[in-house]
Amino acid sequence: MNTNRKEINLKAALFPIVILVGLLSYNVFVYKDSALDGSNQFILLISAAVAALLGGYYGNSYKDMLEGVADNVKSTTTAFLILLMVGALSGTWLISGIIPAMIYYGIQILNPTFFLVACVIIAALISVATGSSWTTSATVGIALVGIGGTLGVPLAMTAGAIISGAYFGDKMSPLSDTTNLAPAVAGGELFDHIKYMTYTTIPSISIALIFFFILGFGIDATGEADISTILLDIKKTFNVSPLLFLVPIVVVVFIVKKAPPLLALLVGTLLGGVFAILFQPEVIMQVAQTDKMSFQAAYQGVINAITIDTSISTSNAILNDLFNSGGMKGMLGTIWLILCAMVFGGVMDKIGALKVITTSLLNVAQTTFGLFASTVTSCLALNLTASDQYLAIVVPGKMFASAYKDKNLAPENLSRTLEDSGTVTSAIVPWNTCGAYHSSVLGVPVIDYMAFAVFNYVSPFVTLLFAALKIKIKTLKA
Repeated sequence: MNTNRKEINLKAALFPIVILVGLLSYNVFVYKDSALDGSNQFILLISAAVAALLGGYYGNSYKDMLEGVADNVKSTTTAFLILLMVGALSGTWLISGIIPAMIYYGIQILNPTFFLVACVIIAALISVATGSSWTTSATVGIALVGIGGTLGVPLAMTAGAIISGAYFGDKMSPLSDTTNLAPAVAGGELFDHIKYMTYTTIPSISIALIFFFILGFGIDATGEADISTILLDIKKTFNVSPLLFLVPIVVVVFIVKKAPPLLALLVGTLLGGVFAILFQPEVIMQVAQTDKMSFQAAYQGVINAITIDTSISTSNAILNDLFNSGGMKGMLGTIWLILCAMVFGGVMDKIGALKVITTSLLNVAQTTFGLFASTVTSCLALNLTASDQYLAIVVPGKMFASAYKDKNLAPENLSRTLEDSGTVTSAIVPWNTCGAYHSSVLGVPVIDYMAFAVFNYVSPFVTLLFAALKIKIKTLKA
């Protein structure tokens, strides 16, 4: 234990955050959509260095801060592996025709005017069934972005609708890890938590649905007239069959049966490769760059799709833009971003900056509304600084649990607020693990879809409104 260590004050704790936000803001202004290609990652490391220098001044040893970084990075190991497997899955689902088939049938069913509302509903249903917003983005999310592109719907709108629905389902599903985590740290029960969340979650998703319903009437569906041509071009390139949907059905069943996500994604990837060989030999040959189908061509085509950039050429420019996958390689930029974010979060946690910030928020929570507001602010701050939704739930949950009890408030109040602010806002922070993931998978920068992820930024305001008006504030039983 370092006896020379001094407790950091609030102004000092906020200094690295001010540096981070300032540098990131300027960096996005300069690099715009390409900010995530590497410059943002370096800004996170610079901010981590500032925090480390500050920590050194307050007596924290280099070894202790490095251990904090290591612990933080270790916590994201599963996320890194999932990202790699999602890249692999998207590659085999492209060459097998699964994603093209989803687009083929989807554009025949979905009307451009109501497309965004349908995206919210579809994403919500899949997310409730699987308990995972990440799985939703990686499966139907990719297909819906493709469908939206062919219908002439702006990608940012489509991504915002998908994120809104996916996080609604993620919050309300008993299979979700965050839905189980929030009541656990708050001291409540799972199904009491889910029931209590409906009071704020239903109004939030209703606002989102109304927003997308109105927005749909203003969409200039330029792609509608080209649908017949697009359908023909998909059929020319891929052998489209309903049998291809067996693969995503198997993946969903695995996840619903609570199989480990990595196992479900691996099975989906391998089945995608098998179906590619069975249904799309010509595509396999194109990817393997050969004119003869053989065991080596099949192996090379599938492995290329899993690991590196894959592009399927068609006679349609729109489809050429859609039928691309980065494989595992395409996920490395996101992993790089998360790694740098974890370095910053690890240093901030180890030097005591995060604890000082959340404690200061707790000190100003003199009223019931102040307590709710402090919880929301703390969750938002941790999503911005620690860059991880789990920390945005666990740290405030531990910090505020006794305060809610002291004010005779049931734990459901805390667990609901943690989800309404910690879980959902993670997807609208570009350097957060969730924001980086969804942006990478959907191919839409967070800065673009942020304004359309209505459910995600409305939820904290709804929970604060309920607190201010004292609506459904549950007290402890005598």
